[in-house]
Amino acid sequence: MDTASVLGRAYRPRLIDAELHRALAASGAVVIEGARATGKTMTGVHAAASYVFLDEVESRNLLEIAPRALLDGAAPRLLDEWQTAPDLWNLVRRAVDASAEPGRFILTGSAVPPDDLTRHTGAGRFLRLRERTMTWAEKLDSPPTQVSLAQLFEARAPQTDSVTPDLEFVIDSLLRPGFPGMTELTQAQSGDRLRGYIDDVARTDIRRLADVRHEPEVIKQLIAALARSVASEVAHKTLASDVRAVAPSIDEETISRYLGLLQRLFIVEAQRPWTPALRSRARVRRSPKLHLVDPALAAAALGAGPSQLMGDLHTLGALFESAVIHDLTVFASTLGGAVRHYRDSNGREIDAIVTLPDGRWGAVEIKLGGRQLASAVASLAAAIDQIDLDASGAPAFRLVVTGTGPVVVTDDGTVSTPLSSLAP
Repeated sequence: MDTASVLGRAYRPRLIDAELHRALAASGAVVIEGARATGKTMTGVHAAASYVFLDEVESRNLLEIAPRALLDGAAPRLLDEWQTAPDLWNLVRRAVDASAEPGRFILTGSAVPPDDLTRHTGAGRFLRLRERTMTWAEKLDSPPTQVSLAQLFEARAPQTDSVTPDLEFVIDSLLRPGFPGMTELTQAQSGDRLRGYIDDVARTDIRRLADVRHEPEVIKQLIAALARSVASEVAHKTLASDVRAVAPSIDEETISRYLGLLQRLFIVEAQRPWTPALRSRARVRRSPKLHLVDPALAAAALGAGPSQLMGDLHTLGALFESAVIHDLTVFASTLGGAVRHYRDSNGREIDAIVTLPDGRWGAVEIKLGGRQLASAVASLAAAIDQIDLDASGAPAFRLVVTGTGPVVVTDDGTVSTPLSSLAP
């Protein structure tokens, strides 16, 4: 469908498009989930043959008197913001059951409704897709040399490219939001929009899910605390300590509850641990790392602009790692894969483990500066040496993603690329 005629803007292709096409061919209904403003409605309208916006007054009125009428229309039919009318879930399920045709419905939602006893799980009928914010590959002009994640899994090495991005480019790219409606804004404009986004989450969005007894400033402080600890295994105790600056009596249980609500809004995403068998007596750490939905949102929560990040390479490095994990997660999802992390009790770490359903995996180290390539290669080798490769299989690739390094293959076969050259 033409998004310009429906929504007033031409569609900008997204990596999720191919996933959605495959999912519609395989199931009766597809649920596209993700944070507000990540482009779910545009993606849904683009793929749909008919649509209904469930947050409009006309739709709400029809929901009261003839809810089944909302399902009438050419397939695939888009039900946008379905979580505002969760009773439709069972109606969609029954409509799918009544037809042998795949691709009947697309449901989009920016929050996960609470589970209840009347809503069927949808197992065997619904496929879920996660639409995240845009990757660097989507929001930036593609460079001449691309390092494809899919090709790395096929043992296809990239061509060397000695041209390296500078730090100013990395910071500018990091601060450019991946929210489709903000990519063309100036840094000042996008900063204002992102701070407004955080304010809306704290004042409105989170309160639609649950009764939050604290003031919005507490949620905003929690988001800032998460931004300070982005890409790390932060404890609830640490987050509570940070938030006590505005809520002195807040406890870890409340922090855990608020984190759960932010995850239901897709504002926070957990990078789960990878737990392979080890050759040594070391223990695998099992705590997740936490990331905000977009690195630019984390920077806005910290009030960090170009000059601040240029003078604080530690914070810049953490935000850059989160950006790499974000993009790897989007790329891995196109392959049906996931992104984990590895850390053991001997202090060995791997920033990202990309896993595929067939058991293949790749190890990724992340470094802001290209000059850190040698140490990254050594760190990867030392960590992989701890893993029982007889049980897990050898990694399909070893990859170092940098901010300012070249595209190169080292003598031991490790591939290095700047994030700006990483592709699906």
